[in-house]
Amino acid sequence: MTRAIEIGGIAIIVLGLLGASIAVLWQVLRGRSGAEAFALYRSNLGRAILLGLEFLVAADIISTVAIEPTLQSLLILGGIVLIRTFLSFSLEVEIEGRWPWDRHRSEGERSSRGTA
Repeated sequence: MTRAIEIGGIAIIVLGLLGASIAVLWQVLRGRSGAEAFALYRSNLGRAILLGLEFLVAADIISTVAIEPTLQSLLILGGIVLIRTFLSFSLEVEIEGRWPWDRHRSEGERSSRGTA
């Protein structure tokens, strides 16, 4: 069961890489500037990696709970989850271009500019 989830996570990352690459090539061929195409590529690739990481973390949690949980396996799982959570957080900041706690402030600025 966990092996299938891990394979699914890896497949999401690989297919996301291929899909983002095809999308950026398509955008460049249609005349989009290189900077815009690159930003789109990074965003799409980051989202694929985030989703794949979520699957991999779920597989780690399931495998730790499914086997007899020992203190060592729980500590290893905690370390893996911390590292992957940090990676997910970093990717989210990179994709969105702002800190998560600035989300409401950014949305408020956008709506005030739209009404002015």
